[in-house]
Amino acid sequence: MQDKPVALVTGANQGIGLQIAKDLAPHGFTVLVGSRSLERGEAAAKEVGPDARALQLDVTDQASIAAAAELIRKEFGHLDVLVNNAAISNTSKLPGMSIVEYAKLTRPSNVSLDEVRAVWETNVFGVLAVYQAMLPLLREAPTARIVNVSSGVGSLTMNSDPAYAHRSVFGPVYPASKTALNAITLAMAIELESTGIKVNAASPGFTKTNLNNYAGTETVEEGAREAVRLALLGPDGPTGTFSHAKLGPLPW
Repeated sequence: MQDKPVALVTGANQGIGLQIAKDLAPHGFTVLVGSRSLERGEAAAKEVGPDARALQLDVTDQASIAAAAELIRKEFGHLDVLVNNAAISNTSKLPGMSIVEYAKLTRPSNVSLDEVRAVWETNVFGVLAVYQAMLPLLREAPTARIVNVSSGVGSLTMNSDPAYAHRSVFGPVYPASKTALNAITLAMAIELESTGIKVNAASPGFTKTNLNNYAGTETVEEGAREAVRLALLGPDGPTGTFSHAKLGPLPW
């Protein structure tokens, strides 16, 4: 076992997760690069640097989650930072289809319930499953931090405003999964507020990643910034918040 702080980033083999891992490494962490594919995780870990290690982790597979937690316990004995980044936007969107076009196919009146279940399985239930498995390890760290990577498109307050630019794409699949994630984030923060473990949600913004067919307007470096800031919060930092690097606090 080691005394060096340990950070786990789920879905870290590409996109924002990979950038978060890269940004945490210089702060003295051993960074565990969570990836469904161990091979892809190993390739990503090489990009992160010598203090990174691939960890096979499928957030929809309870056996995979349990095995990852057991490995961390045996080799490190604790976990200082958990970044729940793994997410999917859809299971069936055709290549080249715009977000607006996809939104029309996933209205409450016509959306496939299988599509909703599949996305929520990763974005909501997967986060909760990883949290439950890793919490005993986080409790072993002196100042643990949990960051859930959410999205501004999940804000009920913003979507209830007719002037909100992205209101037209709010629907039961990806956007509502982030609404649910925000609720779970707050529930986690309330559960842990007496422990010193801080739990916050970060919105990356509309980042250019595979999640949106690279239609985003912000870089992965910009998208990773808020999650990294929240992961490095000091003892006086907040818990139970939802924020964006440039916009600051966001409404739930």
